[in-house]
Amino acid sequence: MHTTAIDTLIEARWIIPVEPSSSILTEHAIAVHQGVIQAILPIPEARSRYQPAHHVTLKQHALIPGLINLHTHAAMTLMRGLADDQPLMTWLKQHIWPAEARFVDERFVREGTQLACAEMLKGGITCFNDMYFFPAAASEVVAACGLRAGIGLVVIDFLSAYASDADDYLAKGLALRDQYPHHPLLTFCLAPHAPYSVSDKTLNKVMTMAEQLQLPVHIHVHETQAEIEESLATHGIRPLMRLQRLGLLGPNLIAAHMVHLKEEEISLFNQYGGHVAHCPTSNLKLASGVAPIATLLQQGVNVGLGTDGAASNNRLDMFEEMRLCALLAKGISGRADTLPAWQALRLATLNGAKALGLEQITGSLVAGKAADIVAVDFSGLELSPCYDPVSHLVYTAGREQVTHVWINGRLLLDNKELVTLKESELLGHATYWQKRLTS
Repeated sequence: MHTTAIDTLIEARWIIPVEPSSSILTEHAIAVHQGVIQAILPIPEARSRYQPAHHVTLKQHALIPGLINLHTHAAMTLMRGLADDQPLMTWLKQHIWPAEARFVDERFVREGTQLACAEMLKGGITCFNDMYFFPAAASEVVAACGLRAGIGLVVIDFLSAYASDADDYLAKGLALRDQYPHHPLLTFCLAPHAPYSVSDKTLNKVMTMAEQLQLPVHIHVHETQAEIEESLATHGIRPLMRLQRLGLLGPNLIAAHMVHLKEEEISLFNQYGGHVAHCPTSNLKLASGVAPIATLLQQGVNVGLGTDGAASNNRLDMFEEMRLCALLAKGISGRADTLPAWQALRLATLNGAKALGLEQITGSLVAGKAADIVAVDFSGLELSPCYDPVSHLVYTAGREQVTHVWINGRLLLDNKELVTLKESELLGHATYWQKRLTS
């Protein structure tokens, strides 16, 4: 029988494609060539049909789509644990913003983003939606180490080491986007920080550019009750209504947090087709509250999961977010069948891809999509016995069980070893910045 030469054949005990939603394929293989999934088929058939240059056999593993971190500030890994147990505005105004003003420069962003990429790869995250200063430095890191990212072109109405005013932020952001016109791994979002830090005038410019360039808009919205009270005092309306008035509600809006919502705001948001980046750990740690995710999902809103930055989480761990989002939804609704495991996995993969406009490329294991694949080892006693691998992924497994990661068909984590990043070098950078920030 004629065999087809391909780059890689990955065999596993289970494949969990996410599309269709609750399907589990047992003793199957994924054929990958030139970065793309060619076929998913039973192992004997795969062996007879393909001649792979690399043949990977993972007898006790589940293969899942790469996890998508829909809201983070990657370089803030260098501030992990710097100012804990503080409410959001105290944390920001008294600790984070002063530290950023003193220390954040291109080198900080480059080395902080490398540290974040390493942590995310080791935890099965293949794509992240970033929002931070010096996005050119983050873009270089991402392109070099091989992750997929939506790079936020940050906009804020105050001076930083990166830019002098809103127009400067926008000009620098758009110039960066022009440097990577058709990059296979990089896309761009306009990223106004939050309604309380960006004026109507600036938000108008963002809206115009987003429409002209067909770019997503990534913004913090309704994160705290204090934010809403401040908006009512300053603008006479709640932040979401202000965004609606400015024309920013729509299918290209990625709203991070969305904790404090009235029923009519949920149906309004759904009507406009926006996306929510749910960050359960960060929301709990900053005592911001718990977002009404079950209600958002029931209404049909597309919800993805984010870790937020490591300064407020303090992990970039999507296994933790899946588990917590499912448990919180059950605890608050009083129904154990709310947000089942397969749905939590979908939030962490396909829903995040959809929010970024990447659902045709990544987010599920389907022939024709990019080979963004994560292998999770089920051989340990703490995962035994296994009746349902999807349940185990959400309620039992952790990022420490991730052994292999492929992005665009390229192996970036090989049996828990990073391929494109040097751990010893990253630990050196972390020590350097720790000394500087505590000096």
